[in-house]
Amino acid sequence: MLFYEDKNVTESLQEQFALYADRFPVWAQQTSAMHQYAMWTELRTLNVGANLQHYNPLVDEDAAKAYAIPDSWELVAQMPFGNIVAPAGEKTYQPVSERMKVLGL
Repeated sequence: MLFYEDKNVTESLQEQFALYADRFPVWAQQTSAMHQYAMWTELRTLNVGANLQHYNPLVDEDAAKAYAIPDSWELVAQMPFGNIVAPAGEKTYQPVSERMKVLGL
C-alpha cells in the first residue's frame, strides 16, 4: 500500500486560505499519518500483518513509473502487508514521563 500526498491540493488550499498557508503542508502530513495508522489498525483487526516504511526518495521514481503516478503526487510512506508468519519482537520504551510532557495541569 502506498500513501501519497497531492501537492496541488495542498497548494490550492494555501492559496485559498493565506492566513494558514504555512500550516497546510504540516496538516497534510498529519492527515496522512492518521490514514496510515487507521489502515495499519484495520489490517491488524483482520489478522493481516503490516509495517510502515519511509524509503523516500529511494523508491519514489520506480513506484511512480510502475503505477503511472501524477507528478504532483508525493510519496509519503509505504505499507507492505501480508500473512503474519511470526509475532512482532519485544520492544522496550523509555517511560512515558521521559517521552511526553503534560503542561498546565
